[in-house]
Amino acid sequence: MPKKKRITPDQLRSQRWYKGVTLSSFTHRSRSKQMGYGPDEFHDKPAIAIVNTWSDINQCHAHFKYRIDDVKRGIWQAGGFPVELPAMSLSEPFVKPSTMLYRNMLAMEAEELLRSHPIDGAVLMGGCDKTTPALLMAACSMNIPAIYVPAGPMLRGNYRNQFLGSGTDSWRFWDELRAGTISEDEWYEAESGIARSPGHCMTMGTASTMTSSAEALGMTLPGAASIPAADSNHARMCASAGKRIVDMVWEDMRPADLISRESLENAITTVMALGGSTNAAIHLLAIGHRLDLGVGLEMFDTLSRTTPVLADIQPSGRFLMEDFYYSGGLRALLNRIRDCLHTNTATVNGKTLGENIDGAQVFNDEVIRTLDNPMSEEGGLVVLKGNLCPDGAVIKHTAADPKFHKHTGPAVVFESHPDLLARIDDPDLVVTPESVIVMKNAGPVGGPGMPEWGMLPIPKKLLQAGVRDIVRISDARMSGTSYGTCVLHVAPEAFVGGNLALVETGDMISLDIFGRSLNMEVSDEELAKRRAAWTPPEPHYKRGYGWMYSNHIQQADKGCDFDFLQSTEPIPEPELHH
Repeated sequence: MPKKKRITPDQLRSQRWYKGVTLSSFTHRSRSKQMGYGPDEFHDKPAIAIVNTWSDINQCHAHFKYRIDDVKRGIWQAGGFPVELPAMSLSEPFVKPSTMLYRNMLAMEAEELLRSHPIDGAVLMGGCDKTTPALLMAACSMNIPAIYVPAGPMLRGNYRNQFLGSGTDSWRFWDELRAGTISEDEWYEAESGIARSPGHCMTMGTASTMTSSAEALGMTLPGAASIPAADSNHARMCASAGKRIVDMVWEDMRPADLISRESLENAITTVMALGGSTNAAIHLLAIGHRLDLGVGLEMFDTLSRTTPVLADIQPSGRFLMEDFYYSGGLRALLNRIRDCLHTNTATVNGKTLGENIDGAQVFNDEVIRTLDNPMSEEGGLVVLKGNLCPDGAVIKHTAADPKFHKHTGPAVVFESHPDLLARIDDPDLVVTPESVIVMKNAGPVGGPGMPEWGMLPIPKKLLQAGVRDIVRISDARMSGTSYGTCVLHVAPEAFVGGNLALVETGDMISLDIFGRSLNMEVSDEELAKRRAAWTPPEPHYKRGYGWMYSNHIQQADKGCDFDFLQSTEPIPEPELHH
């Protein structure tokens, strides 16, 4: 990135509010003094927003209540003026029907918080799944200097001397409870040990995938994404980010200077090497479209073919993020795959990605595999095409039983998630281990909000017979902590008339991961008849945010952003009035 000329205090955006002999500047200065700040604290100083997604009901960000003091400490030390701006928290387990319904709302809120206040730069505090992409999308659109502070993974779960992974082992215990192999007492005991500190999921779920992506994009300090939330290094990283953002303002270093097509490819490559969450496909597309980088779903498949999976982390592997950190963390993994990366991309600390990973060592080759002993020769995410998903679908093949990598079987169709819940454990359900479970109407519009229902439950009768995987297809997402042969993000979705809406029980479905295809063996003539008979479902919303969401949300292959937000058109600075 070409070095820019340092800006002067008169060029600070915040000084539009504070300087001059006007009624509005009088008001802004007097109200700042009302809060106890003196002119020496805000005059000619970079005003730094700390966009904090803490709340009392977001377990991943519980420590942000205190970490913000570390960020402020760094800002004060560097000569800045910290301003905390609370934002929507988006707790993954508590927000219903899906945090994905509100990702774009947080992106809009954060962008407008930065635009409407006297802010020169921003520290973005997130981590729980949708907060990372939402805050990065906002940063791209607002395009003032910004640095991302990831929440960090929680400590390993512990149960009867076993390490447990959040999410991944929850699904495993649930299947065993339904199968009758563990008792309810054991189930309740496990829930007290599976999540035992602040921080996001310590498996390679969406949270760790996206914070690692943020680091690969150049938006965090080196190594920031791997530090456990409870580690004292996390507090020091927060203070360092506070210091760094002040210099970034003077250097006029903006997200558009850092996030390029090359850095986006680095982020995708990182996802592949980590065996990361399928949700990254949606989120990174949305980020790329905010800067008009010309990205598409095909990028993921192209880079998957050339990137080995080296991270032996649940759900694809054995270990957890705490082990990953002790083994060298993301810097070490990136150094090991540096030949797959664009190492000349810029990062927030003013160095290139290559400089940031130089010399980073791996301390445990079991956790971060060597290039000659990968978890998989190809990346963990595969893009499928075919008459069932004309615009694409994705699958995390590294978390699937290899025997299903090429499979043909009869469809067992559920029209909706409630339909599935009502019938999946019916002992009279006609289903075999060769069947393909298909669920419709769980996509961006149909869900609504594309909930993480995609790890469809295995029918109880099969669980009791010892079956632990089966081919499952939906237009939903699934948690990055989930596993199994689950085809996701089918586009177009069923609710808007995609071919998924036309599948009927008994249709033969062919999945070929090697050939990157997903098809239903139904003739074009028969599909045309079914389409003529299909009627659109009633919309979920008649008013409010849900109505706006349903009418403007894009499909999964476009990143599920609002159509009116995917633009680089400038928005005027606010006029300043009394």
